[in-house]
Amino acid sequence: MAAAVDPTLKFEPVFEIEDFLAQEQAKDLLRFTTAGSVDDGKSTLIGRLLFDSQNVYEDQIKAVTQASVNRSAGPIDFSLLTDGLRAEREQGITIDVAYRYFATARRKFIIADTPGHEQYTRNMATGASTADLAIILIDARNGVLPQSRRHAYIASLLGIPNFIIAVNKMDALDYDEEVFRAIEAEFTEFLSNISAPDAYFLPISALAGDNVVRPSRNMRWFNGPSLLEHLERVPVYSRTRATPFRFPVQRVVRPDQTFRGYAGQIASGVIRPGDAILAFPSGQRSRVKSIETFDGPLFEAVAPLSVTLTLEDELDISRGDVIASAQQVPEVARQFEAGVVWLNERPLDPGRTYLLKHTTQTVTAEVKAIRHRVNITSLEREAADTLEMNSIGVLRLETSRPIYFDPYSQNRITGSFILIDPETNATSGAGMIREAIVVERDKRSIVRKQGRVTPAERIVRNRHTAATVSLGPRPQLAAVLERRLFDTSGAVAIVENADRTTCAVLENAGLLVLLVSDRPADWNLPEDDEQAADRVMAILHDSGVLLPQEELIWGEGI
Repeated sequence: MAAAVDPTLKFEPVFEIEDFLAQEQAKDLLRFTTAGSVDDGKSTLIGRLLFDSQNVYEDQIKAVTQASVNRSAGPIDFSLLTDGLRAEREQGITIDVAYRYFATARRKFIIADTPGHEQYTRNMATGASTADLAIILIDARNGVLPQSRRHAYIASLLGIPNFIIAVNKMDALDYDEEVFRAIEAEFTEFLSNISAPDAYFLPISALAGDNVVRPSRNMRWFNGPSLLEHLERVPVYSRTRATPFRFPVQRVVRPDQTFRGYAGQIASGVIRPGDAILAFPSGQRSRVKSIETFDGPLFEAVAPLSVTLTLEDELDISRGDVIASAQQVPEVARQFEAGVVWLNERPLDPGRTYLLKHTTQTVTAEVKAIRHRVNITSLEREAADTLEMNSIGVLRLETSRPIYFDPYSQNRITGSFILIDPETNATSGAGMIREAIVVERDKRSIVRKQGRVTPAERIVRNRHTAATVSLGPRPQLAAVLERRLFDTSGAVAIVENADRTTCAVLENAGLLVLLVSDRPADWNLPEDDEQAADRVMAILHDSGVLLPQEELIWGEGI
């Protein structure tokens, strides 16, 4: 016989767990990376940060304490809390990117601990590619080194918006304020010469714990927050939410004849049912019908969520295509300029053809020119015929077909790519798109292209998408609109009493079709033709049919 349940029992712990999980999910996430020269104390700093913030398990402390005794490193070697490989411990070096997760009451964190050696530039680029903040460590005894400048430059190149310049080992110099201020002044001058945000300078001792989690009693002359306090307070700007909607398609989902969905991960922005979209490269317009997930439909989806989108119209979309906001379209080009970090032992060969992987599509690409190579030590621009492993340069690339992108400074996902060696399938370089190559054109310099004209090319040239606008029995309004659209380089045609097939043929040619017929207009328009034209133009702009000219750049070879 089952025991009777005591009616006085309460299940508050269950609700406490649910509340705790809800609070954890509500915390925002800060990704940050550390970089510094050899023996600057990166691993010790991270170990101290984890230890003092109580983010280390008891068995880890016991293991590290025992290892520290075996190595005669004092009571505890904090660097061992971050060195993951036994071989690394034995050699006393860190040679890979180590990711660590921890959390406080205010925020969640992911740390990318990267090597300081110059030959591991590629590792730092990997760790910093997704970071929102960079901690640049400087040894107070050595001052600002060339590697310190190099690390700051790479962090700036990768678009990291927040910097902390941590001057470490202040205990070795008796916490001398003048040493700290001299380093601060020197490095501030350097940061003013690169695309770096305002940096927070912080004197610390990772070994002694000064200004790491708690304010230092040994540096009462410094009144700023500790490292952890600053990490908890620094604003996390959601660039993926604030940027225009981009959705690289990974797969077309067709479980049966009644369902067609487009699966992928949202690269940036927000999408809701009813939002107007453009599909590239087809250039076709539609609206989002639903946002499907394993747990059911959503009323809103935000990057980086993985979802399946269904559209109101059946469009020809496949893997590698991009679904984008109809109001803010990506740039389209075959030639563009990009900063590239070379990752392969085999140097860059400008005469070879590489594979370029951009979002979910892979195309062939050629290096048309090496603009310059960046001297890692002095950061000066140098002429170069190639790039060796860990080198950084600016290249002019041409792809076999247009890609749809945003500059890396605006969108890390659609603005980045990797170059792949087609012979070995090894990753050769990591690139950050700066801009499309803009070429002045005239009748004497027209370059004839091969192949059919694509809808995307028509969109770029005409500055609008194809559409049919029903104006009702108003030929004079159609004439006013035709003139306005033509004067803004629009490809427009007036047709009278045309059927849907005729309009579709004209749309396939990239035209804006102004349909005059006995059927009612698409909208309630004023009787005055000029006012009605103003209303139609505003609707075409708001719906994304007419595109702002600055949104598209005509690149050579599109």
